[in-house]
Amino acid sequence: MAEGNRNFARMPYQTGSQLARVPARQQLLKRHNLSLVLRQVTASRSLSRAQLAARTGLTKATVSTLVDALMDARLVVERDPERGFIGRPGSPLSLNPQGPSGLGMEINVDYVSCCVVDLTGAVRFRKTIVSGNRLLRPEVVLQRAVRAASLMWRQADAAGLTVFGLGVGVPGLVDFDGVLHRAPNLLEWQGIAPAEVVADMLGRPLQSLYCDNEANLAALGELWFGIRNSLRDFVFVSGEIGVGAGIVIDGELFRGVQGLGGELGHVTVDPMGPACKCGGRGCLERVAGREALLEAAGLPVEVSPDRNRAGSVPELVARAQAGEPTTLYSLEKAGTALGIALSAFLNVLDLPAVVLGGFYAELAPWLIGPVTSELHDRVVNHSWSPTEVVVSSLGAEASVRGAAGITTRRIIDDPSAWFPEILARA
Repeated sequence: MAEGNRNFARMPYQTGSQLARVPARQQLLKRHNLSLVLRQVTASRSLSRAQLAARTGLTKATVSTLVDALMDARLVVERDPERGFIGRPGSPLSLNPQGPSGLGMEINVDYVSCCVVDLTGAVRFRKTIVSGNRLLRPEVVLQRAVRAASLMWRQADAAGLTVFGLGVGVPGLVDFDGVLHRAPNLLEWQGIAPAEVVADMLGRPLQSLYCDNEANLAALGELWFGIRNSLRDFVFVSGEIGVGAGIVIDGELFRGVQGLGGELGHVTVDPMGPACKCGGRGCLERVAGREALLEAAGLPVEVSPDRNRAGSVPELVARAQAGEPTTLYSLEKAGTALGIALSAFLNVLDLPAVVLGGFYAELAPWLIGPVTSELHDRVVNHSWSPTEVVVSSLGAEASVRGAAGITTRRIIDDPSAWFPEILARA
């Protein structure tokens, strides 16, 4: 892979709102305005040039020049005017579904998932491979992931899409350089930069690389593609074999000083509880992680190809629906532990909403009650500002959607950084 691509992997993700806070000096003015116009097109999906000018405060001539530059870069398309309106109708602008696209990959303990999203955020292709990755060497798992990604890329080629960048989600501690430092549930995955390794193995041109914890990417997937557009401040709880959290504040992902924040699964909920692979004791993961919960309910934890997830989760749901006492007790205990851990998070971060994702979304009918009860008793501002507990609208796809969406959102937030030639046209 070219050295330039390696540099992209180390670029911190800068959101559009962050860009908007940069002073618009003369040399940044065009870049700022291109971003402003493209983000307005993204938010509305149907503004005409005149409406864009009114919305942004730019002159009509400036907007027209910027739009032409964005169209030349295949980022925006202008549709036919809508009929039935009095007067001369404007031609609505929208993101180009045949423009640059993003390839997303989630590597987890028992599956690998890939998808391609276009600039509008629509999923064009998707594939999940069920496999036990826990004891496999990283290169074996990554080769399997690359085979799935190569298939997605060929399908994108056939559809006339240009895959512009790659995002990778993994269940572990990932720093801002995209290096995975620790994955307690994967063997020998220390000191690896998964996105760079995958890019090298793919052998294809990529302009953007990004790697992060799978819960962080799931939170971004929910923020960008979930049905709850009003959610701008929340903690996304990803229930898998481990338990992760993605923290979103004012529409931006909060990762901590080194990018390693959000390890909800290793918050202690029982100091005298069972030992955890992280070296601690009584971690949330050991009570409310998928394997711990299934074991407590007396169910196996093997992978089931027909569900593309752990085979016993559907059985757990079926038993809960039937009112089986041991299952209900296990879910109550897990929900209580989850509520205790989340209370500590919320008392520190003051967030108004919790989104349950991963397999917690399937179990939400039995988890929301005990979680809410603990939040009521433990969160100090609950009496006048109660925390809303909701279910992820993307379910198991949140992380891979977020991984793919990183590429397209980078383009939308700062198009001239990735297509510098449009500055000369704007």
